[in-house]
Amino acid sequence: MNSPKVAIVILNWNGQNYLEKFLPSVFNCPYPNLQIIVGDNDSTDESCNFLKANFPLVKVIRNERNFGFAEGYNKVLAQVEADYYILLNSDVEVTNGWIKPVIDLMESDENVAIAQPKIKSLINKNQFEYAGAAGCFIDKWAYPFCRGRIFDFVEEDNGQYDDNKEIFWAAGCALFIKSSIWKRVNGLDERFFAHMEEIDLCWRVKNLGYKVMYCGQSTVYHVGGGTLNAESPFKTYLNFRNNHYLIKKNIKPLRANFLIPYRFCLDFLAIIKFMADGKFRNAAAVSKAHRDVIKAFYNNSVKYNRDVSKTPNLVGRYKRSIVIDYFLLGNKKFKDLRND
Repeated sequence: MNSPKVAIVILNWNGQNYLEKFLPSVFNCPYPNLQIIVGDNDSTDESCNFLKANFPLVKVIRNERNFGFAEGYNKVLAQVEADYYILLNSDVEVTNGWIKPVIDLMESDENVAIAQPKIKSLINKNQFEYAGAAGCFIDKWAYPFCRGRIFDFVEEDNGQYDDNKEIFWAAGCALFIKSSIWKRVNGLDERFFAHMEEIDLCWRVKNLGYKVMYCGQSTVYHVGGGTLNAESPFKTYLNFRNNHYLIKKNIKPLRANFLIPYRFCLDFLAIIKFMADGKFRNAAAVSKAHRDVIKAFYNNSVKYNRDVSKTPNLVGRYKRSIVIDYFLLGNKKFKDLRND
């Protein structure tokens, strides 16, 4: 039986150093029916010349400008034919045989649309990595978190998450998706630019009843923060703005109308915390995010989702508040959480 056709697609912007360091591990993958593609977001460094000279078998698709993560991937994947797409960050080192376990898992169930491998830190290979860890979840107030990483507490990998598990969303740094599903939901929402666009993608797919999975038999190592530093005010802006977009787009209007004002109040606490820490530009970024959210909701450029199926897949939604459980109850590990 022929293996499904898989396309690894790496979106690059001025990442020649990452391509030099990590592309060899990707290029040496033993999967039999594989195409490797670099989508270049109009880099101004020598990325494309480096690929041409050193990896002539890697296909390069160049965008005419930097469209960001979401639109950049949409434009590149519109030119790619495969059964499965793997959206892979340029700052990811893969392990030998990392593709097959995930594809086998997805092939075993037609309702599995998206999956991710175990994601560990390249800096400290004994630890999970902040963005993805051992699968991703979301709480009752739409705060995302990961199994193996809740807020700033990151667990060591002692084999506790070597299972396969249904999750709520998959990390965008190493995201597997069936191309038919990608096309059905029209890919990533370009308004997000970057950050949380993968949560939105997974949520829209789950609203159609499909599954998102974590595969514990596959491992990759991620540098993290390769595009925007964690302290970046622009990253703060995107995270706060895009989280409100998520709520309005993916939750039914009645609940969204309650949740959005509540989250605004919690965001004001974040502004106070940023100011207390002397991070005034980050505090201003939250305020700017609020202004742009109000504007987007007022002009209806971000609309309520009125197309949620009667049976959306809610597996992976934590029924309690992760903020209360973590900061007030001190539950820092996934095993300590009570989903009742």
